[in-house]
Amino acid sequence: MDQLRAAATTEPGRLRAIGAVLALLVVVFGATAVWQVTDRARAADDVVLRSQPLTADAASVYRSLADADTTAAGGFLAGGTESAATRERYEADLAMASRLLVRAAANAQVPGAEGGAADRAGTQIARLNALLPRYTGLVETARTNNRQGLPLGGAYLRYANGQMRTELLPAAQSLYDAERQRLTADHERATAWPWFALAAGVLAIGALGWAQRRHYRRTHRVFNRGLLAATVASVAVLLWLVAAHTVARAGLSDAYAHGARSLQVLNTARIDALRARADENLTLVARGAVLTADQKDFYEVDFQAKMGHLAGPGGRGSADVSGELGKALALAGDEAGRRPVRDALAAVGQWRARHADARSADDKGDYDRALAKVIGGDGSTGASFDRVDTGLGRALVHEQARFRSAADGGRAAFGLLAVGAAVLAVLAAAAAVLGIGRRLSEYR
Repeated sequence: MDQLRAAATTEPGRLRAIGAVLALLVVVFGATAVWQVTDRARAADDVVLRSQPLTADAASVYRSLADADTTAAGGFLAGGTESAATRERYEADLAMASRLLVRAAANAQVPGAEGGAADRAGTQIARLNALLPRYTGLVETARTNNRQGLPLGGAYLRYANGQMRTELLPAAQSLYDAERQRLTADHERATAWPWFALAAGVLAIGALGWAQRRHYRRTHRVFNRGLLAATVASVAVLLWLVAAHTVARAGLSDAYAHGARSLQVLNTARIDALRARADENLTLVARGAVLTADQKDFYEVDFQAKMGHLAGPGGRGSADVSGELGKALALAGDEAGRRPVRDALAAVGQWRARHADARSADDKGDYDRALAKVIGGDGSTGASFDRVDTGLGRALVHEQARFRSAADGGRAAFGLLAVGAAVLAVLAAAAAVLGIGRRLSEYR
């Protein structure tokens, strides 16, 4: 103990202590930088490669189920003339939903998945897997009765639609919400500032500055090459850390604030269109058998609500720029993204006009004319719906590419930062020790 106290009271002893402290501070700075950069880079990878694709898959599960329900109702209306294309579309929707549920189940179990979101996703996946066979069984029973000309087929189809509305689609919505929460958590982790590393860097550089000032005051030498090299390396790591996180945050935040939000709005709009189309078909299937509390046609009321949510309250032949399509138009970042949304808006106006004609014919008792206007050829509401769905599909593809481009640019900023920080920190620590060692040699 006396030897340590004596060493501390001599200049060589103090220099050795200063060298050890400087080396320790620089190494701690490098270690915290590597740790926090690695964590942010992994989170950025999760945003691009896991959570966002899983969110897109969950939206596709919802869309596939809604489209299957819509297609089943359209095929039922066609009766014995149901086309092979309609049947194939229904089966493809169910196959797509099943395939995506399998993939979602596998990803919900990967190591590192956030417990809360992963558990909620797993619960909804299990629920959907249990409900889907019951729904398809009801649809097949409805089809069988319909082909035999039995009126019971319509009741089975309405019951199947009720299962879809009250159980399957809410479960799919919950799955989508859980995956969005996972995306939000990954995004927040990827864009969080590495405060520990920044604080350690400032402390290390401050200590190196103090050591050089002490060296100057005692020797009147302006520079100690070792300490200067350690300072330059440490400053380089700190500036690289700040610049990389600034660029990464900008890219990932742009991808999330614009790309992810735009995708969310477009998915909601596409689902509203599908639900509206299913309601339109079921209005003709039910023929007024299902009423609201105030004795209005349930499916017609729901159709108007979905169309209002999709494109604003517009009247016959109009498509407002409010609603989900208005939001999508505002969020689109370029003309290539706005063009398909405008096409969808125009198709909604056409759809509303044709739907009003179909309802007018049905109200007058001309069911065959109303049916032709709903499931007929080019002049039908079905053709208008297809234009809406196609436009929204193109917009989704564009916004998905926009999200990936911005997110890739953000995560690329982390690049070699972890390796570079480790190498520079080791070099800085060695330079600090050598710089102090140069001063110690003067006492020998």
